[in-house]
Amino acid sequence: MNGMRLVQKISSMRGFAKVAPYVFPALDKAVHRLTRGRILVSAQLLPGVLLTSTGARTGQRRRTPLACMPERGGESWILIGSNFGRPGHPAWTANLLAHPDAEVSWKGRDIPVTARLLEGEERAAAWKQVLVFWPPYATYQRRVEREIRLFRVVRR
Repeated sequence: MNGMRLVQKISSMRGFAKVAPYVFPALDKAVHRLTRGRILVSAQLLPGVLLTSTGARTGQRRRTPLACMPERGGESWILIGSNFGRPGHPAWTANLLAHPDAEVSWKGRDIPVTARLLEGEERAAAWKQVLVFWPPYATYQRRVEREIRLFRVVRR
């Protein structure tokens, strides 16, 4: 089994879903800060952004490291609200629903973006691409009753 398939298998395990939400975001934020935005640890496996959004309830800035699926040469990204296959939607998705103007840090550059929740046929087409991009998302979806939210964020 090659390295990527092994990582995909591990990331599909329930134990990973219990530990990863606490370990990876903290590690990503620390390394991102120390390298002045040049490195996200999780992006060594999957492309990633550091999303800066406005809190839905607090109105405060929230920074969240996320895996993403880049589109159109870095002009847009699909953000996947998988929450590692845990029951609830991740908080950052509520933030984008309430305040779609946000910022992503992509390869060390801060880029203003606008987010849009994908629905219907557009979501179905994007979901197919997401599953080709990272097959473990199918396992995450099978674990939860909610539909995993997909957002397209585009440069403003």
